[in-house]
Amino acid sequence: MSEAPHGAPIKTPGQLIAAVIAGFGIPVAIIILLAVYVNNSTRIGAGTDIEQSVKERIAPAAQVDVRDANAPRVYKTGEEVFKAVCSACHAAGTAGAPKFGDAGAWAPRISEGYDTLLHNALNGKGAMPARGGTSPDDYSDFEIARAVVYMANGSGGKFAEPAEPAPGAAAGASAAAAAPAAASSNENAQAAAAVAALASVPQTSAAPAAGAQSADAAQAGKALYEQVCQACHAAGVLGAPKFGDKAAWAPRLKEPMETVYNYALHGKGAMPPKGGSNASDADVKAAVDYMANAAK
Repeated sequence: MSEAPHGAPIKTPGQLIAAVIAGFGIPVAIIILLAVYVNNSTRIGAGTDIEQSVKERIAPAAQVDVRDANAPRVYKTGEEVFKAVCSACHAAGTAGAPKFGDAGAWAPRISEGYDTLLHNALNGKGAMPARGGTSPDDYSDFEIARAVVYMANGSGGKFAEPAEPAPGAAAGASAAAAAPAAASSNENAQAAAAVAALASVPQTSAAPAAGAQSADAAQAGKALYEQVCQACHAAGVLGAPKFGDKAAWAPRLKEPMETVYNYALHGKGAMPPKGGSNASDADVKAAVDYMANAAK
């Protein structure tokens, strides 16, 4: 049984040329098409945006923001401060913070009054850091007060808008300068009374009588006064009774000891805890005794 002879598929020069072109041309065309496809596709790998990468690498490590120190300060609104700082917790109720607009959660806090709300915002409470974790250089007490009023009123409160500090007011003036006009004088008096009235309550039987401090305690009280307390009490800043002014100190020396000690140690209104120092409780009490004894 015989087989038919096999013939070559390429029989003419033209077929040979076509085969050669197809053998080289088709792979080349496929490579070109793949290259175009890859080049036009979205690349998300690191360093794909060369221009942006160059800008980031040559950017200066720090920038100087030049401002006119004499220009009037433009204060941020309560809403702006809320969005920039407070919303991190109060928008979603993080860490037990009352959600903005939740009247039920805010009601017991609003009932405590504006002064307490502002004091908690400035000094911190529970999981909330003082000033929402900012510094006085970031937001003034007045701006924090605005944010407090914005959140409270947006959740059922009816507090008055804080009065804007007068031009040239001392930087970092406390809540009394930012409080509503009707409450500002009372806030200042409470701030001063917190320190002033500490020495008015009789000592326990185991302690020396008022005015008979030990030498060490008296020295510690005087030292703390000169380092911290005199910043307000020497000149009567924010309504603080001036050192040695008997008329100003007389009504404040009637406060109960426990109440006033609590104010001095933990802050009240415009007065920061321990006058903003890290002094021990004993030294704070000694400083109060020193000021009170000078006004008797």
